[in-house]
This record gives sequence, C-alpha cells and structure tokens, in this order.
Amino acid sequence: MRPLAALCCIGAAALGALPAGRAASAAPIVYTLEPEHSFVQFEVLHFGTSTARGRFGPIAGQVTLDRDAHSGSARIAIDTAGVSTGLRVFDARIRRADLLASADFPQAVFNAESFRFDGDRLVEVGGTLTLRGTSRPLVLRALRFGCEMQAARQVCGGDFEGELQRSDFGIVYLLPLVADRVRLLVQVQGRAP
Repeated sequence: MRPLAALCCIGAAALGALPAGRAASAAPIVYTLEPEHSFVQFEVLHFGTSTARGRFGPIAGQVTLDRDAHSGSARIAIDTAGVSTGLRVFDARIRRADLLASADFPQAVFNAESFRFDGDRLVEVGGTLTLRGTSRPLVLRALRFGCEMQAARQVCGGDFEGELQRSDFGIVYLLPLVADRVRLLVQVQGRAP
C-alpha cells in the first residue's frame, strides 16, 4: 500500500544505463533516463489474500558510468504523487499522510554509489533511498541489461529488482494486515548525449 519505495526508487533504478562493449580507455559517460521507458513498479501483499500492485513514473534522473573502472553513480527522482494502481480512489489513499505523505514529501530519491560487476556484466546497484524524509540503504539486482546504438547515440536499459520494509520509512499504517515487505521492479532506459 505504501509502496512508495518505488521509488523508488526506485528506483532505482536507472542504473541500467550500461554500455555494451568496452572501449580501450572509455571515459565516464552520462546517461539521461528516457521518461517513456523508465518506471518503478511495486507489489505488496494485501490482507493476506492478494497482491496490490502499482507504479510510479515516469521517473527522472541520470546515471554516470565508467566502464573501465567498473564504477558509476546515479540519482533517480520519483514523484510520489505519480502513483498509479489503476484505481483513482486507491491512488488518493496512498498519497495521504499515513502512507506516502505526498503533500509533505513530493519526491523520493535514490542515490546510487555502488555498481557491482561480474566480469563486464552489471549485477547489482546499491545506494540510498530517501522516502518521507528518511534515508535507508537499497540494493537493486540486475535481472537483465543491454545496450544498442540508436541514431548514432548509445542507449542502455534494463530491469532491476529490490525490496524494502515500509516500516523503515515510517509507513506503518495497517501493519500487519498489509505486509511490511514491498517488492520493487525498476525498468530504466538511458541515452547518452
């Protein structure tokens, strides 16, 4: 219900902007997230019977990647009022002060400082998610990732997965009827200049 993390997050998230091939001595490249391809989805068990799902987005941000150094950073912003479950009345409820508190905290931000690789393959991005004024560690696992050239510009994207405990961000409304664990699915695509 308070899957705001989607934030976050999601989420996330924008780490999927990694280049395909390695250049002899590539400099860090900055990728800007494309809004039509960058969203955070969330899932939370609702009253022990079904899973409530929704999404935030489009999310905005940039990812800086240094392929040779196997390092990077990212800053992703999620508009908490942009939550969409498919039911307007539910969306409005999630924005209230005891859940996302969108009026007081209009954005959730994911700052990634750690990019972990297995060889040349990105496997994980770690950082800090700030939601409702509280910052906690968040790790996103890469489910898939790819890059290609489009109109002479490199485009990279992928799918990432993570989870958070909503109570870590002060979202305790309806615990334990609505689960504490929130699953995040982050879809991102970034484009180099």
